[in-house]
Amino acid sequence: MTWIEALILGVIQGLTEFLPVSSSGHLEIVKALFGDTSVAGQSMLTTVVLHGATALSTIVVFRKDLLEIFKGLFQFKWNDETKFSLKIIISMIPAALVGILFEEQIEMLFDGQILLVGFMLLITGGLLLLADRAKTTEKGVSNTNAFIIGISQAIAILPGISRSGATISTSVLLGIDRTKAARFSFLMVVPLILGKIAKDVGSGMINLENVNAFPLSIGFVAAFITGMLACTWMIKLVQDSKLSYFAYYCFVVGIIAIIAMYV
Repeated sequence: MTWIEALILGVIQGLTEFLPVSSSGHLEIVKALFGDTSVAGQSMLTTVVLHGATALSTIVVFRKDLLEIFKGLFQFKWNDETKFSLKIIISMIPAALVGILFEEQIEMLFDGQILLVGFMLLITGGLLLLADRAKTTEKGVSNTNAFIIGISQAIAILPGISRSGATISTSVLLGIDRTKAARFSFLMVVPLILGKIAKDVGSGMINLENVNAFPLSIGFVAAFITGMLACTWMIKLVQDSKLSYFAYYCFVVGIIAIIAMYV
């Protein structure tokens, strides 16, 4: 992988991790365009580095929220911070179960399945249109809602289904305040990303032979910077009910991906 390819992948990861257009779907499309022939271990290393960058950008953007949560937890009381942390844990259950029980089947989906990506992008677009038309309310996230949002996050494991798009759309359709929906969506994924990174690193499948640190560093920095910008921008877009723009984008990219597989 050249530094230019790493830069492009980093920018795409940083933008699409937070913007509701599916980071996994776009990375699969870009890898196909590049004719990615890297071995699985090297490809996994790139994925770990880029996801680590976007996880760090989330932590930086929500550093005040996370600090308040940790302060509340160490008070060892049944306070708002403890309740919020419980909801985060509840939301992680569906995706964690799917990841553990269907790991091999999931890995097969990330093997140039561009047709699948195309159809899933169409579904993502439909969800975003529905959410944009939902009524604005001031409801918070309940434990039941957290589990339902977690199911959306589990479904978003499919390449082409946007995680942020699915979770935020589900939250808004459940009547949750848009700002709270975006905040919960971004914070709920941090433990899962860090857990997945730890699992991948500990699996022994990452190939560290002949690793060129320079392009990986370029990709990390690109994903981190664009991730912070996209995260902040996305919160504003959700508040202003402007998800339909991304719905149309998903429709266009999805249709192009589907047509490309038949040409």
